[in-house]
Amino acid sequence: MSDASLSRTTNDFLTESTIKWSKRLLSCGIIAGPLYIILGLIQMNIRDGFDIRRHALSLLSNGNLGWIQISNFILSGLLILACAFGIRKVMYSGRGRTWGPLLVGVYGLGVIAGGLFIADPALGFPPGTPEGPPVTVSWHGSFHFILGGLGFFSLIAACFVFARRFFSLGQQGWAVYSIITGGLFLAAFIGIASGTSNEGINVAFGVAVVLGWLWISL
Repeated sequence: MSDASLSRTTNDFLTESTIKWSKRLLSCGIIAGPLYIILGLIQMNIRDGFDIRRHALSLLSNGNLGWIQISNFILSGLLILACAFGIRKVMYSGRGRTWGPLLVGVYGLGVIAGGLFIADPALGFPPGTPEGPPVTVSWHGSFHFILGGLGFFSLIAACFVFARRFFSLGQQGWAVYSIITGGLFLAAFIGIASGTSNEGINVAFGVAVVLGWLWISL
């Protein structure tokens, strides 16, 4: 999506300097997804007791190595914010000019909030944590859930906003891809937010998060 934001038509109306800076900002969005996913995969393999079938990546912010995931959240979120500014620079007109970059930016803020407000230990992770959900939810755990949820909804909405823009530009493939990504992410988020905990829903949500990051990068 970051690559597609800078079209030939747009280039005709932008100065060379603006185009250069826009490409740099959009490149931040291209980098963000692979960075987040790769660091997540590494942690899955080095953190004792972590099981993606049971645990959300947010739980990796706890424990002695929790700083890795905290840094992952903050750095990836900052890259998305930069990308949102880049999108705004090149979307000089047309559908989604206001809401598209704004929603991507809100998602970036939600990702940063995920690092600033740590999720409560749960489900036996980190090792030594009682099984099951937290008995009491901390203030930072509440903010993590609320702001993270806002970020997820913003990304889902962004998928549909850009789908409409791509349809208006005649870019049918990008439009359909955006709709599929937004729809799958929405279904997975509803499943995980319902409080139903099973391996299928947890894995589906993890896959949806990866799809969302890839959508931004592509």
